[in-house]
Amino acid sequence: MTQTDDIELVRGLVEIPSISRDEGEAVEWLVARMAERGFRATVDDAGNAVGEIGEGPIHVVLLGHIDTVRGEIPVRIEDGDLVGRGAVDAKGPLAAFVAAATRKIPGVRVTVVGAVEEESPTSAGARHRARLAAPDWCVIGEPSAWDAVTVAYKGRLALRVLLAREARHGAAPGPTCTEEALGLWEAIRAAADRRTPGADGFARLDCRLEAIQGGESDGLVERAELRVGFRIPPGIATADLADEVSALARGHGGDSRVTVETIGSEEPARTPRSTPLARAFVVAIANAGGRATFKVKSGTSDMNILAPAWGCPMVAYGPGDSRYDHTPIERLVLDDYVRAITVLEGVLRRAGAGVPVERSVNPRI
Repeated sequence: MTQTDDIELVRGLVEIPSISRDEGEAVEWLVARMAERGFRATVDDAGNAVGEIGEGPIHVVLLGHIDTVRGEIPVRIEDGDLVGRGAVDAKGPLAAFVAAATRKIPGVRVTVVGAVEEESPTSAGARHRARLAAPDWCVIGEPSAWDAVTVAYKGRLALRVLLAREARHGAAPGPTCTEEALGLWEAIRAAADRRTPGADGFARLDCRLEAIQGGESDGLVERAELRVGFRIPPGIATADLADEVSALARGHGGDSRVTVETIGSEEPARTPRSTPLARAFVVAIANAGGRATFKVKSGTSDMNILAPAWGCPMVAYGPGDSRYDHTPIERLVLDDYVRAITVLEGVLRRAGAGVPVERSVNPRI
């Protein structure tokens, strides 16, 4: 395959809409393209596109997500950039995985996974793969820039807080149900601020009011609803936060009955920078003319699911600037995409060159 073929691969993938939970057409297309490149390609029980190539005792999984958020962006190449929804997050990294793995490495079996539903709370694709045997190395496909590697992600907790009480006349004294909800939100935010006083960036517990509905009544019951989202640094468990919010709801002091529901959660994930996999990236990036840096991110990825499940050396890597994630101007520098393929090829060669693989590494959370 040529560089032109690799660019056509990423462009073709981006041209197929694959909003989370509606990825079927893109999955089938990618399976067909992997088969053309010599992969043993299929769709697994979760709907993931899966391609396996090569033989040998070392097993490397390259898992990127094929789904995107909503928002149609006309696909085009503009000043050397591929513009389109998913170009950065994360079809660029996924296509780079396929392109790099096409060049077989003796002694290395590579499984490329185009995972579904990463942009949904379910993360069904990664959760399905997590039940399988752990590989020796795993790379998660997320934009890090071609010369950087991500080794940590914050955790996530999304809660729905529901308030309900008997309907009252609009002129009745006291706070409305919606005002009670806002008061409870202020208590939740204040409690979160007390968790990491003075911290910022990756070390800070972030708490946001993602949505609010109020003023609803069927004439018998008044209702209000909050959606609260947390981004959680290592050292704080999602269950502890959910329990704290439930305790605040029980003692909020208003007249409304309050229930708290968990919409989705992932624990924080951090992997060592000293594993043979991380070192392989440092060497491969240097050989491609760069100097590797390590990143930590405030979002989440499929690493949050797979790192604790598999316990193998793991990083996230892929071309692209994550500042373009989910934006109307999502774009991927194609030169960086080509460089990332070269880096990934170098990493796979290191896997096949007798580099220790450390089959059981417990991620430090």
